[in-house]
Amino acid sequence: MVISVNVRFLGIFQQLSGKKQFQVKLQEPATVRDVVTKLTEVFSNDFKRVLVDSQLDDHRPNALILVEGKEISALQGLETAINDANEVVLVPMIHGG
Repeated sequence: MVISVNVRFLGIFQQLSGKKQFQVKLQEPATVRDVVTKLTEVFSNDFKRVLVDSQLDDHRPNALILVEGKEISALQGLETAINDANEVVLVPMIHGG
């Protein structure tokens, strides 16, 4: 079954995507890793570069990811299950000064 996940972008993610929100369609069962993979396929290389640490192939140094208001490190990390109509929020760790 195909599910829809609403992704909200904050800060640099909003600038690089050109969107405040984006709807991702995924096959069940889906995880946060699937959402991140889909976003890096849809948006620019700059978006991917900011979201994913290229040396570690991991998002964690660059973004907080919330699922239904909970940070994924308090859940199952990238393997956190995603359900239909869940909201995922990308919060950048990069700040200007």
